[in-house]
Amino acid sequence: SLAMHYTADISSAFSSVAHICRDVQHGWLIRNLHANGASMFFICIYLHIGRGLYYGSYLYKETWNIGVILLLLVMATAFVGYVLP
Repeated sequence: SLAMHYTADISSAFSSVAHICRDVQHGWLIRNLHANGASMFFICIYLHIGRGLYYGSYLYKETWNIGVILLLLVMATAFVGYVLP
């Protein structure tokens, strides 16, 4: 697991990511798959929202509001993951 190689300390976080990319076997691949997978996840979410807007799913207020709450939670999770030291 890459979590064994990552250090969440402000002074050594960047060097631990560099270590993962350079020294851990296939670490660069796993890191890139993770980043691109997260981007594809958001693309799928936005396509899903677009489909809901096109077909008028926003008329079902309770379901739509739950979807908005889930979108906000996913965005908050992505933000926290992005600003990790």
